[in-house]
Amino acid sequence: MFEFASLWVWLLLPLPLLVRRLLPTATTDNRNALKVPFIDQMERAVGQHSGTAKSPRQARLMLALLIWALFVAAAAKPQWLGEPIPQQLQGRDLVLAVDLSESMLEKDFRFNGRLINRLTATKIVTGDFIERREGDRIGLILFAGQAYFQSPLTHDRQTVKTFLDEAQSGLAGRATAIGDAIGLAVKRFKELESRQRIVILLTDGTSNAGTLEPMTAAELAKDYGVKVYTIGVAGDAQRSGPMGSMLNGFFSPSQRSAIDEKTLKAIAEKTGGQYFSANNLEQLAGIYAALDELEPVEQDSEFYRPIEPLFQWPLLLGLLLSMIMLALNSRAVGEGA
Repeated sequence: MFEFASLWVWLLLPLPLLVRRLLPTATTDNRNALKVPFIDQMERAVGQHSGTAKSPRQARLMLALLIWALFVAAAAKPQWLGEPIPQQLQGRDLVLAVDLSESMLEKDFRFNGRLINRLTATKIVTGDFIERREGDRIGLILFAGQAYFQSPLTHDRQTVKTFLDEAQSGLAGRATAIGDAIGLAVKRFKELESRQRIVILLTDGTSNAGTLEPMTAAELAKDYGVKVYTIGVAGDAQRSGPMGSMLNGFFSPSQRSAIDEKTLKAIAEKTGGQYFSANNLEQLAGIYAALDELEPVEQDSEFYRPIEPLFQWPLLLGLLLSMIMLALNSRAVGEGA
């Protein structure tokens, strides 16, 4: 759709005519001019009678008015509006904190008829969750004995998913520093302006390392408006049937560590989040679906219309005609018109 962004500029269009009408006409002092009695006869002889000289002047006047109209049109900012295009939503700022402690290697989840470890199960479900987070900025914290940001908050979901897929147990130690993971997320959120600050923490054990106590970290999260949703990851496959009993013997006591549900529930309650327990892949996937309902994006759909400016065309044409007019005026002066 064509339109002028500054339509009011067209009010300036009659300005030259108003100036011509209101201001006195410029006069020249002809007292010292040389009087030639037979000038009329000379003009008739060369076919340039003074009565015919009005035509070039009128043409130059019309050209000047056209140039002025073109400049006014350029100043009115002509533009072409394209069709409305949906704008990507600016959604939540969401940090995933994933436990890489030694116990995450325990194989107690079933996938396609085989046993997989907790970390692999987390990658499968969390990766799908990441891919569906269109509009959200996602960050990734990996923690065990230490916590570190593997990926800053970004809209590049594929990169975050790749970092998660490449994560290996033991990269950050063997223990579990839940408090440090939460504290690191809060520190990053302090540096950003976010309306929805969310941490999803997945762990399968008890906090036994780090410099920050889990509940102290929860207090900090509450103070800075960060909601922490905690997920206890421990499959139930090894607790069913004779095969499960036999598999229990393959893991050390540290690998079969129990989830500190009391602390995880307290963290979630303190920050306004919620605690979930995931004993199989279906439950873990259902948790992420529930999170979508608990934390909807606080922004309506928006659209924008691409704008193509067109002012350059009347401006260039006006400049071109101005040069032509200057050339005509110079020629007229040279010819005495």
